[in-house]
Amino acid sequence: MMVLRIVFRRVRLIRGWSLNGGLETDQFGDGGSNERFQPLQLVILMKTGCVALVLCLNISVDPPDVIKISPCARMECWVDPFSMAPQKALETIGRTLNQQYERWQPRAKYKISLDPTIDEVKKLCTTCRKYAKSERVLFHYNGHGVPKPTANGEIWLFNKSYTQYIPLPISDLDSWLKTPSIYVFDCSAAGMIVNAFIELQDWTASGTSTRDCILLAACEAHETLPQSAEFPADVFTSCLTTPIKMALRWFCTRSLLHESLDYSLIDRIPGRQTDRKTLLGELNWIFTAVTDTIAWNVLPHDLFQRLFRQDLLVASLFRNFLLAERIMRSANCSPISYPMLPPTHQHHMWDAWDMAAEICLSQLPTLVEDPNAEFQPSPFFTEQLTAFEVWLDHGSKDKKPPEQLPIVLQVLLSQCHRFRALVLLGRFLDMGPWAVDLALSVGIFPYVLKLLQTTTPELRQILVFIWTKILALDKSCQVDLVKDGGHTYFIRFLDSVEAYPEQRAMAAFVLAVIVDGHRKGQEACSEAGLIHVCLKHLQGSTPNDAQTEPLFLQWLCLCLGKLWEDYTEAQVSGVQADAPAIFAPLLSEPQPEVRAAATFALGTLLDGFDSARDGVGGDEDCDEEKVRTEVSIIKSLLSVASDGSPLVRAEVAVALARFAFGHKKHLKSVAAAYWKPQSNSLLTSLPSFAVKSSGSGYTTPTHCIPHGSRVLSPVAPLLRVGVDGQSISRDGRVSTSSPLATPGVIHGSPLSDDSSQLSDSGILNDAVTNGVVNHTRSRPLDNALYSQCVLAMCALAKDPSPRIAGLGRRVLSIIGIEQVVAKSVKSTGESTTAPTTGYPGLARSSSWFDMNGGHLPLTFRTPPVSPPRPSYLTGMRRVCSLEFRPHLPHSQDSGLADPLLGSSGASDRSFLPQSAIYNWSCGHFSKPLLTAVDDSEEMIARREEKEKLAMDLIAKCQHSSISKLHNQIASWDTKFETGTKTALLQPFSPIVIAADESERIRVWNYEEATLLNSFDNHSYPDKGISKLCLVNELDESLLLVASSDGNIRIWKDYTVRGRQRLVSGFSSIQGHRPGVRSVNAVVDWQQQSGYLFSSGEVSSIMAWDLDKEQLVNTIPTSSDCSISALSASQVHAGHFAAGFMDGCVKLFDIRTPELLVSSSRPHTQRVERVVGIGFQPGLEPAKIVSASQAGDIQFLDMRNLKEAYLTIDAHRGSLTALAVHRHAPLIASGSAKQLIKVFNLEGEQLGTIRYLSTFMAQKIGSVRCLTFHPYQVLLAAGAADACVSVYADEIAPTR
Repeated sequence: MMVLRIVFRRVRLIRGWSLNGGLETDQFGDGGSNERFQPLQLVILMKTGCVALVLCLNISVDPPDVIKISPCARMECWVDPFSMAPQKALETIGRTLNQQYERWQPRAKYKISLDPTIDEVKKLCTTCRKYAKSERVLFHYNGHGVPKPTANGEIWLFNKSYTQYIPLPISDLDSWLKTPSIYVFDCSAAGMIVNAFIELQDWTASGTSTRDCILLAACEAHETLPQSAEFPADVFTSCLTTPIKMALRWFCTRSLLHESLDYSLIDRIPGRQTDRKTLLGELNWIFTAVTDTIAWNVLPHDLFQRLFRQDLLVASLFRNFLLAERIMRSANCSPISYPMLPPTHQHHMWDAWDMAAEICLSQLPTLVEDPNAEFQPSPFFTEQLTAFEVWLDHGSKDKKPPEQLPIVLQVLLSQCHRFRALVLLGRFLDMGPWAVDLALSVGIFPYVLKLLQTTTPELRQILVFIWTKILALDKSCQVDLVKDGGHTYFIRFLDSVEAYPEQRAMAAFVLAVIVDGHRKGQEACSEAGLIHVCLKHLQGSTPNDAQTEPLFLQWLCLCLGKLWEDYTEAQVSGVQADAPAIFAPLLSEPQPEVRAAATFALGTLLDGFDSARDGVGGDEDCDEEKVRTEVSIIKSLLSVASDGSPLVRAEVAVALARFAFGHKKHLKSVAAAYWKPQSNSLLTSLPSFAVKSSGSGYTTPTHCIPHGSRVLSPVAPLLRVGVDGQSISRDGRVSTSSPLATPGVIHGSPLSDDSSQLSDSGILNDAVTNGVVNHTRSRPLDNALYSQCVLAMCALAKDPSPRIAGLGRRVLSIIGIEQVVAKSVKSTGESTTAPTTGYPGLARSSSWFDMNGGHLPLTFRTPPVSPPRPSYLTGMRRVCSLEFRPHLPHSQDSGLADPLLGSSGASDRSFLPQSAIYNWSCGHFSKPLLTAVDDSEEMIARREEKEKLAMDLIAKCQHSSISKLHNQIASWDTKFETGTKTALLQPFSPIVIAADESERIRVWNYEEATLLNSFDNHSYPDKGISKLCLVNELDESLLLVASSDGNIRIWKDYTVRGRQRLVSGFSSIQGHRPGVRSVNAVVDWQQQSGYLFSSGEVSSIMAWDLDKEQLVNTIPTSSDCSISALSASQVHAGHFAAGFMDGCVKLFDIRTPELLVSSSRPHTQRVERVVGIGFQPGLEPAKIVSASQAGDIQFLDMRNLKEAYLTIDAHRGSLTALAVHRHAPLIASGSAKQLIKVFNLEGEQLGTIRYLSTFMAQKIGSVRCLTFHPYQVLLAAGAADACVSVYADEIAPTR
C-alpha cells in the first residue's frame, strides 16, 4: 500500500496539542494560541470544522443481500428502531448520533442526512466543504439499510420514491468533499470502499497535489458485520462514539462480574466524563491513557503524530478505533483504516484496562444505591508511575523506550499525582536529548507550558528543571514561553532566595534562551525587571566567596549578556544600573567560566556606545558619563586580556572586535602613528603602563602614566613596549613580551636610543593632537587607552592558542592592520603532524563539572590522592583540561608576522567574530545533571594500581644500594638538528619525551626502540624551549610544554602519532625587563598544589593555578638579577626554590604572607649563574641542592643560612645540567666536556658516565639536559648531538 502524501492548506504549526482525556481545548486554547514552527517535533494542528452524518437505515426493510439471524443485533446508537414509528426512530437515531459526536468535537458544524438521495448527499458534501474551508470534514456513512458496497467501491443510496438503491462512486464523493477529510464507513464489506479509495489515490497520485484523506471502515472486503444480539447493530459506530459504554458492556460479558452486575447499571455510572474525580471521569481518563499508550508504543512516531496529535476529533476516533478492533475481532470481524495500523487488539495494556475497569465496576452498585458513598480511585496511575520508575532505574538509550510515557503525560492532569509524575519526568529528561525528544513526541509541551500558570510552590523547582532540559534541546520554545507570559515565572524563581543557587542558575539559563536572538523576549524580560534582578544577585555575591555557586554567577552574566546583545534600550538600562562596576569584580573570580561569562556580558554592553558617538551635539555631561563608562569597560576587559584561560581571552578578543568596529578611525590612527617610520622620535612608541598586583593577585594594567611622571612598580617591571635598539631581535621583530606589550614589526629607520626607561604617553598624545593623525570630530576616548587596546590586540594575535590568535588577527584587520601569514615550520622527512592547520576552538572539558544532585554545589574535581604512609609520592590533583570543539570552523594557526597598515578595515558588522561562551555553556544542561558525574570504576582502579606501583618503586628507591648507574639500556638518535634541549621520562611506561630548541617534540619508547610521535609545539617563528612537565601523572597525563618566551601549551594524547591535541595555552610571563631581548623563561610544575611557577628576565615570579587558569600571585624576587633556575617541591605544596644569575639561592613558600622564607649566596668561589636547583629527596622542606655554572654543587639547609653544609667541585667551570632524584639519594650533573657524574647525598661520587657516541668515539656537544625517572633509578641524558641515552644501575630495572 502506497504511503499517502499529505497537503495541509491552512494549518497552524505548533509543538503541542490537547489530549482528550479530560483536557478540553478551552483549557489549552483551540490551537491558535500555540502557533510555532518546531524543528524537532513538527506538529501541525488541524480542526474538524464540519461533520456530515449520512444514515441509510430504511427501517423495517432489510436489504436483499442480508440474511439476518434470530435473535439479531438491532440497536442503532443505543436506540431500538422497532420500539417506535420508523420515521421517528430514524430521526431519534440521527439526533443521538449527532450528540455522540458532539461529545468529541462540540465546536463543529453538524449536518444530518437521513435515508438520502444522491443529490441530497452531493448538496450536503458541497455545503460542508464550503463551510469548513480548509478545515477537515468528517463524513459518517451508516449503510445498514442498503446493500453492501460494490466491487468498484460504490456505496448505495436511495431514489426519491425509495423504490431503488442508487450507487454512488467513491470518486464522486471524494470530488465533492475534497481534502482534508475523514470518512467513517459502518457497513458490511466496508473494505471494498477502502480498496477502491486506494486505487483512486494511486491513480491521482501522479498529480501535483497531495491529499489528506483518512478512512475508518468497519470490516474487511469479504466480511459481514456481526449480528450477535450481544452487540448493537452499529457496534463499530458505538465503539467510535461511546467507547466507555461499549467497552464496559463487552468486558462484563467476559469477566466474573457478568453474574453479579446488572447491565443497566452501566448506563447509570455516576459522574461526568470530564470530571476525573468521579467514576465515569476516572474510567474515561484511564481509557484515554491506555489507548494513547498502545498507539505510541505500536505506531511509527510520524504516524502517531499525524493521527493522535494533529486533530482532536481524529485522535479521539483513532483511540476508539483501537477498542473497535479489539471488540470486533472477538466476533471475527476486522476493522481497517487508511493509513493502516499494525494490530493492537492483543497488546498487554488491554489487561491493565480490564483490571482498572473491574476495580471501578465493583464499586458501581454501592455508588448507584448510595449517592453519598465515597468513590475510591483506581490504583492504575500509581502502578503505572511505579512501572515507569522501575524503567528509570534500569533503562537507557539503548533499551526499549518506557511504554508508560503517555501515561505520565496523562497523570500531569491530576493534582494528586502531578508532583511525582513531574519528578519522574525530570529524571527521564535528564537521561539525554533523546529522552527530551521522546517526551516532546508524546506531546508534553502544552502540559508543562500550562503548568507555568500554577502557583504551587513545590512544583517550581522541578518545572524549572524540566524547562531547562527542553530548552537545552530546542530553543524555539522561546516564542511560546513569551506569548504565554512564562518568562515571569522564571524571573520570580530567579529572584527567590530560598531556592538553591544551582536551581536558580537553571532559571537564568531558561531566561537566557528566551532572550537569545528574540527581540520580543528581550523586550518582555526587560519590562519584567530582569536586569535589576540579575544585577542585584551579582552584586550580592562577593568575589571568591565559597558560598556563591559559580554556575549561578556564570548564567546571571550570560543571561544579561544575551539580554543586552543588539538591544540598545537594555544596554542603556544596564549602564544606568552601573552594570560595568558590578561586573568588574567578577573578572577575578576563580572559575574561568564565570570570568568568561562576565567578559561576554561587558562586551555586549559596548555596542550601546556606538549610537551615542554617532549622534551630533547632545548633552555634554551625558556624553562625558558615557565616555567614562566605556573607558571603565575597556579597562576591565584589558585586565583579563592576558588571563590564563583561553575561554576568557577569546571573549576579550570578541569584545575588542566590537570596540574596534566602533572606534575604527581612532584605533587606525594610533596604529598608524605607532608603525609610521619616525627617526629619533618617541612617536614610534605607544604609551607604556605600569602593572600593579590587585587584591586578588591579578596583574591589572593601571591607567596610563601621566605626562612626565616616572613610576617604578616594586611588584612587577614596567610593561615596556620595544622601542629601544636593544629590544629588537636579529630578525627585526620586536621580542615577545607580555600579552599586553607585544607589538608587531616596526618599519623604517633606527628607533630612538635608550634614553628613557619610560616612554612618555604624553608625547604620543601631543604629536597626535598637533595634527599628525588628527580627525575633525573629537576623540571620545584617551589616546593612551587606544594604545593599550592596540597592544592587547597584537598580543591576542600572537596568542599560544591558535583559535584566539585567529580571533586576534581578525580584530587587527578591523582596524586596518593586515598581516602576512607566518611561514610554516619546515617538516622533516619523517611523518610529522604540526599544528599548522589550527585547532577549531578551545573549550573546557566537561569532566571538570561534578554536578551532584540536590543542592550540592558544582565543584572542580581536584581529588587529593594520599599515599598509604607518609612518603614522597606527590598528591594528585586534577588540572583543567580544555578540549577543542570539533564543529567550529578551522582557523589557520600562523604567527603575526610583518603587520602592514592596510588601506581599509572591515566595514560590515557581520565580519565581527562571534562569542562562543554562551553556546558552549549551554552544553552543560544537555548532560545528565541529577546523577553525579564521577570517575569511572575503571579509571579509579587504574589510578589505584598506579599508586600502588609507585609506592612499591619508591620503597625500592629508598632502600636500594646504588653503585654506578652507568649501564646504558637505551640510546636514541632524535635527529634534532640543534640537539636535545630538554627531556622527560614517563613514570608508568617506558617512554622518553624530548624537545629541541626549535620546539620540535618527539616521543620514543625506549624498550621497543620505536618512535611513537613527533610534532611541533607551534608554528610561530620565535622558537625556544624551556621545559617539559607532566600534569596528572597518575591519570591520563597531559604534557605541559613551556617555551622560552613564557608561553605554556598543554597537550593530550601526545604519545599517539598524529593524535596530539592542544587543550590549553597561555602566556605565563607578564612583561619583562626593559632592554632584554628574550624572556628566557624558567618554569616548574607542582602537582600537589596545582601551581605552575614561572619567571625569567623579570623581577618577579608568577604563580598560576592551573585549576582556576588564573594568576594567583606575583612574587617579587627582590633582586636585580634574573632567575636562571626554578624548582618546585614535589612533597611540600607551595614550596619552591629559585637560583639567580648572580649565584644567589632563595626559598619561597607561597602559603606564607611574606612569601620569601630565606635567601643564601652559596656559590662564592666564582660568581656565575645557578644552572640547576632541586629539593633533596626526603621530607625536610628546606634542604636544597644548587649547582653553579662554575662547576660547584652546594648542599644547603636553608634554615641555616650561614653556608652550605656540603660542597662538591663536580666540573671545573663547565657544569651544564643538574638532576636530583625525587626519592632516591641521587644527584647527577653534566658538563660541557661530555661527562656525567653521579653523587649520593653525602657527596660521594658513585660513578662517571663518559658521554661519547658509539661511532668512532668522535667528540660531541655538551650535555644539555639530565632527568631522573620519578620512581625508578633511571637517568636520561640529552646532548648537543641529538642523542638521548637512558642509564640504569648494572641490573636493568624492572617496570
